[in-house]
Amino acid sequence: MTQTLGLVAVFVFLLALLPMAVKWLKQRALGSVAGADSAAKIVSVLAVGPQQRVVTVEQGPDHARVRLTLGVTAHTITLLHSADLSAEPQAPAVIALPDSGQV
Repeated sequence: MTQTLGLVAVFVFLLALLPMAVKWLKQRALGSVAGADSAAKIVSVLAVGPQQRVVTVEQGPDHARVRLTLGVTAHTITLLHSADLSAEPQAPAVIALPDSGQV
């Protein structure tokens, strides 16, 4: 009788520790991903219909960051545009206006 009671007590104790163990494992797994340099970041969301959105997301490490524009519906996600943010930004073109002689 006491041996059965001891086994039940150990079983109840292990069941009580189970949620804490799951939480600890979840934090360890998410900690390695959250600390990574390549976490995705939502830049903007634009609703274009009841279940349609245009979402802009940045993905990748700082030295190779990519901006994705996605069309999101209830059934599909479609890549609309992608831009490499790690490339050197180009200077805007300078347009020369004709000299009219007036100041």
